[in-house]
Amino acid sequence: MIKIISLDHPGGFYHYRIHYGKLNKLCNSYEGLQRYLTHVFASCPDKHFHEGPRSSALKFKIPVDPVSITGHETSKLALHGLHENRERFKTAHSRVQVFMLENDNNTVAMEVPIWLHRKELEVYESFFGEHEPLSGHIDVLRIEDGNIWIWDYKPNAHKEKYAATQVYFYALMLSARTGISLDHFRCGYFDHTLAYVFKPRGNITVKNEALKNFI
Repeated sequence: MIKIISLDHPGGFYHYRIHYGKLNKLCNSYEGLQRYLTHVFASCPDKHFHEGPRSSALKFKIPVDPVSITGHETSKLALHGLHENRERFKTAHSRVQVFMLENDNNTVAMEVPIWLHRKELEVYESFFGEHEPLSGHIDVLRIEDGNIWIWDYKPNAHKEKYAATQVYFYALMLSARTGISLDHFRCGYFDHTLAYVFKPRGNITVKNEALKNFI
């Protein structure tokens, strides 16, 4: 049920995994998502990840105030993953991500490669100052209550300053790649104790000085 491919992108190898059983079960109403996840597994444009800015390196804040939740389901899964996979994987990320993919009914993929072209965002150059695609990898992709959840595992989530920016642009990139409205996306980042969640909203044609209307 789980297929894996290793992608040699800046920062090391990213092990993109899909759980096809859950993908087919949970994503029937999102054909664009099914199609994208399957296609990029077979053919990922690696050059996009070697040329432009990375979402994980964005160092500016967006006007969104995530809600913190103690004991969220993702935090409980992270705690189990850190324990159950402590001998199986070297990194905390792998321990948590693979545990969720294998054991959580809502997790369909991990380390999902995504990108955004300059032409797809009117204010692209204002944000990033270059022409090459923005790119990144989604830690955990879940489908819950009919929504597409973008999750990023952060070992010390309460210390994060720019995690909301990172996952917001993950959602924007996946929305662009799949053709699915941002209205169907939710964002979050988490550790084994806390989770922070918010609903992304956007109008990608606004001017940079009107960033408050961008979210």
